[in-house]
Amino acid sequence: MTTQELSRRTAVDVLGGEPDDATLRRFLHGLPGVDAVGLEQRAAGLGTRSIKTTSKAWALDTIIKLIDLTTLEGSDTPGKVRSLVAKAKNPDAADPSTPKVAAVCVYGDMVGDAVEALGALHGDPDDGLISVAAVATAFPSGRSSLAIKLADTAEAVAAGADEIDMVIDRGAFLSGRYGLVYDQIAQVKEACRRVDGSYASLKVILETGELNTYDNIKRASWLGILAGGDFIKTSTGKVQPAATLPTTLLMLETVRDWHRGTGERIGVKPAGGIRASKDAVKYLVTVAETVGEEWLQPHLFRFGASSLLNDVLLQRQKLTTGHYSGPDYVTID
Repeated sequence: MTTQELSRRTAVDVLGGEPDDATLRRFLHGLPGVDAVGLEQRAAGLGTRSIKTTSKAWALDTIIKLIDLTTLEGSDTPGKVRSLVAKAKNPDAADPSTPKVAAVCVYGDMVGDAVEALGALHGDPDDGLISVAAVATAFPSGRSSLAIKLADTAEAVAAGADEIDMVIDRGAFLSGRYGLVYDQIAQVKEACRRVDGSYASLKVILETGELNTYDNIKRASWLGILAGGDFIKTSTGKVQPAATLPTTLLMLETVRDWHRGTGERIGVKPAGGIRASKDAVKYLVTVAETVGEEWLQPHLFRFGASSLLNDVLLQRQKLTTGHYSGPDYVTID
């Protein structure tokens, strides 16, 4: 039985019927509405929690271990990807105790360059290695035919991508064509299949900044999980607002409810706009308080970021030496 078939069986069990437009609409619109004021108050409360100085070193190292170090620019080159990988492998050249990041995230045509640059360190971040994540499915807009989206995914997986970050069709979702969105996610998941029968991990990007309401974000989260996503991800980083604490909290609550109902653990990835260590710590607290500290590992939680690592390294150096290094010390440019 394929992963797609297993996901469909689980979806049928949860939905009480086949995942077509009518059944999905009935289920998604039958979910309890989101109390926006309550959600934002809970997020604000979690965001004010402080951590002890003794815990700060642990928190900073944990953040590094959960980062998908990212470059997603039209000006990306193989040289820039090699520089990104060098930073991922050895974030602080002056301190060999600094952990490695979880993954590097690049465009699909740069996967081969990333894999080559990682060499023996390419592998599972839960084993202390570094994965290669590739954006696919006509990122960031998602506006292409399904055939192109599937080819985009399969090509990245064939080149060595361990993880695929796909974008949902927000136009279809917002117009209520839930069956279409479900089918596209499920088919992209099947395109993540390798020749040996294993699968690259699939992160489903909701692009929360375009979904307009918390209710829509909740429905899209459920839809991404039902269709077989291994992670649900807030944003491409190309649309504002990107990741926010209330949105991430809502997605974590969805993942918690899914786990309670099925026993399956789904990952969450806030991406875009998280630049400061103090903000990232708020996300760690929110994860621990909502789904438990067991989620604070690379196969269940990630930060999608390009500049966050630099601030974490500066804070880490301050803890170690008592003073900040200059910002140029930690840049990759």
